Amino acid sequence: MSRTCLCLAVFVGAFLQSGMLRAEEPLMQTTDVFVSGKDGYFGYRIPAIEAAPDGTVLAFAEARKFNFGDPGYEDNDVDLVMKTSKDQGQTWSAMRVIEDPGDRWSAANPATLVDRQTGLVWLFYLRGKPNRNTDTARPGTDDIQILARTSSDNGQTWSEPVDLTSATRDLADATWRCSVVGPGGAVQDKSGRLVIPMWKYSPFAVFAAFSEDHGKTWVRGQFAAGVVGDESQLVELYDGKLLFDVRQNQGPNRYHLLSSDGGRTWSAPEPGEKVTAVCCAIERFPAAGSPDSGLLLWTGPKGPERNNLVVRFSEDNGRTFGTEKAIGSGPAAYSDLAVLPDRTVGVLYEQGTQHPYQLITFARFNEAWLRAK
Repeated sequence: MSRTCLCLAVFVGAFLQSGMLRAEEPLMQTTDVFVSGKDGYFGYRIPAIEAAPDGTVLAFAEARKFNFGDPGYEDNDVDLVMKTSKDQGQTWSAMRVIEDPGDRWSAANPATLVDRQTGLVWLFYLRGKPNRNTDTARPGTDDIQILARTSSDNGQTWSEPVDLTSATRDLADATWRCSVVGPGGAVQDKSGRLVIPMWKYSPFAVFAAFSEDHGKTWVRGQFAAGVVGDESQLVELYDGKLLFDVRQNQGPNRYHLLSSDGGRTWSAPEPGEKVTAVCCAIERFPAAGSPDSGLLLWTGPKGPERNNLVVRFSEDNGRTFGTEKAIGSGPAAYSDLAVLPDRTVGVLYEQGTQHPYQLITFARFNEAWLRAK
């Protein structure tokens, strides 16, 4: 060993012993963001999370006014709300209502993405008329619309909504009652294409809608063949393909499908994670300094039923998710994921003690925690 290398080794060793230079330590923090019964609403459901270009963490949810009924059911009234955090989820702003469309109307099912070229944050959601839902929406009408808003200032303000209903539904189809986005799981791929996970009824089917001009125009891709599913999320794999992670309507496993053409067409389905029927999250977690390699993260309730939220990760580009860590014990349901600028991971998820919809909680962890035994 050269004199220079020997000196450097002694220097680094002394710092390690002193504790001034140390490997990343495991980090796991949780904070409750939306609490049932607070801010004038009966409860909150359907979380979505995004990291804005300036690092602000944006948390979205449905605020359900009278009961836990889904949009258009049980004579409910559902507004779209958000909170923000400037300190990576340790503290949260007061709640803001993004859209209150009217008495007994619904503004629901948020999904987000960031356009890296324009800096815009996109927010996609549905707007439903009173008592109009997947069963009662009338084909060819605007009973349920798909809308999009954008923010150019990291979520401080939002544009007026743009109607994407005709781009995400065949209004001439006499059986197609509605299209629904996500919730969660919209992406921008390496080419700059914006891609939204969609499902429709009736019958149930999944597809993607995409834009190749930064949201000026939108196109529907083909239905995924052989899939009876609905709520789903997208992730871009490290080889450039898109992976569709789809909630099943039957059987013990979710569906996994691949697209090599940006969401226009999909491969035959393969079994995904074994989990109760629920909305789960999937996200890419690139390696430090290497955006073209890394992990895929997946969150969902391990079970039985909607209980015990876990994170699983894949080191083989989504073929297997073999390693699992518990995020929380007890009742838990829907979740969404985002990678924060400091390379920690944020999870926004439904959970509680008596049932899984008492709280929407934010958990933040790092790779050291994820890999710790």
